[in-house]
Amino acid sequence: MTYLASEIAEQPDVIGHLLTEQADNARKIGAAIRDFNPAFVTIAARGTSDNAGRYAQYLFGIQAGLSVGLSAPSIHTIYGKQTNLSRALVLGISQSGQSEDVRQVVADAREQGALTVCITNNPGSPLAEAAHYHLPLGAGEEKSVAATKTYTAQLTAVAMLVAALVDQPELHAELSKLPDYLRQTLALSDGIAGWTERYRYMERLVTIGRGYNYCTAFEISLKIKELCYVVGQ
Repeated sequence: MTYLASEIAEQPDVIGHLLTEQADNARKIGAAIRDFNPAFVTIAARGTSDNAGRYAQYLFGIQAGLSVGLSAPSIHTIYGKQTNLSRALVLGISQSGQSEDVRQVVADAREQGALTVCITNNPGSPLAEAAHYHLPLGAGEEKSVAATKTYTAQLTAVAMLVAALVDQPELHAELSKLPDYLRQTLALSDGIAGWTERYRYMERLVTIGRGYNYCTAFEISLKIKELCYVVGQ
């Protein structure tokens, strides 16, 4: 089994562990967000983590009524400027936590008085140290170049934060079902190798999604580029 396949198969356990081990932490962060009462949310991320940020745009907007924007980290690094984030909840998302541009956005925002939260798979990373609060994924090492278990863990972490923020019992109940849903989904994968044969010579791919699935449409496109060298949109 390849690293990619084995890491895909780890997702139910990774998500289950995250939901159990970080429940109290998520509630603490949710309470801090309520106390801070941000005027808006800004998310700093890159690549796959940026796609998780797109999910947060919809979830924070629909469930918490907060306006959410994705930051342009190069404003803080290449151009040496800062946008006014003093009344924002600034959420940094990074698998490794090593992205300097994402860290810089979070550090600048904290200095301005913003509430800063980060989601990473590395508790000792520079990004984790830069934020007021850190929600670690605990997904274990991801050896495959293409992120899988860390992407779905990031989506889950965002959902945990929003559920804690709005404190609706039905959201917590639905989150608890995620590991079982993942196992059911993975059980459907046996026939994939057969029906993908018809696509092996494709040169372009268009992915379509909206709402909560908009982020994963972007992520599918990215995965096709990374793994198949096919141009995706």
